Amino acid sequence: MSAVLDKSVRKPGRWAAPPRPVWEEEPTKAGLAGKGLVLGLACLAILFPLWIIVVTSLSSRETIDQAGGLVMVPKGITFVAYRELLSGGQVTRAAVISVLITVVGTLFSMTVSVLCAYGLSRSGSLGHRWMLMLLLATMFFSAGLIPTYLLVQSLGLTDTYLALILPSAVSVFNILVLRGFFMGISQELVDSARIDGAGDFRILWQIVMPLSRAVLAVITLFYAVGYWSAWFNASLYLNEQNMMPLQNVMIQLVQKQEAPVGLAQAIRTGELSGLAVQMAVMVMALLPVAVLSPFVQKHFKKGMLTGAVKG
Repeated sequence: MSAVLDKSVRKPGRWAAPPRPVWEEEPTKAGLAGKGLVLGLACLAILFPLWIIVVTSLSSRETIDQAGGLVMVPKGITFVAYRELLSGGQVTRAAVISVLITVVGTLFSMTVSVLCAYGLSRSGSLGHRWMLMLLLATMFFSAGLIPTYLLVQSLGLTDTYLALILPSAVSVFNILVLRGFFMGISQELVDSARIDGAGDFRILWQIVMPLSRAVLAVITLFYAVGYWSAWFNASLYLNEQNMMPLQNVMIQLVQKQEAPVGLAQAIRTGELSGLAVQMAVMVMALLPVAVLSPFVQKHFKKGMLTGAVKG
């Protein structure tokens, strides 16, 4: 009798448990070790170049000459390159410009995106369907670079900082993510606020936005990183060297081998290593993103997945 039961259990049928998918199986020790090894190698491949950049920026000219270029093992730490860069020359001015453009541009973009997304998330708003279709069309069809440049030029925005903000102020993808998140907020909360006499702006400010901190943090980071890393608009619309942001100064220094104003003489006389200056500018360009990203990392899963699935 037991043999018959054992055979019936082994045979796939209605009495046998369905096989679980592979991804639901308990991982083996070898699998865990393999995953750890792959992740470790990936982290090493990312962190090792950053280590070389930081160490080279903190090395003296003699150490860089002995290493024949990039330094992997630090031999004495010096902040000469950073001190010279931040002594009030072109790099300092470019860093201040980048910070101001990032702050002002992010605030403007978030204001427009939140207002637009909230209006599109309300089913009773005037013309929200046509506006949504119009925004979606811009994701697939673009006028191109030349018409955009002619538009900026005709508006008199060339050689102004507005040219670094307005052409890329709004991202339709970010609006759609915000809209999806706003649509997931309970309608009963909005209706109860309307019964109490609250208007749309008060509902948005006191109800919708406090419940949307996760997605707001993610979209804010997206806009901030975009403004901080942008260089193409500045190279296209700005002609004055004193107006260039940090990314464009870094391109001139690293790719074109053009020393910033105030440092060319020090590099030519050997007081300062040009390679150390290049690496220091790269560290300055990467540092804000590297510092801010961990604080927003915890909101990525909730903000992006919820905003993408809803709506």
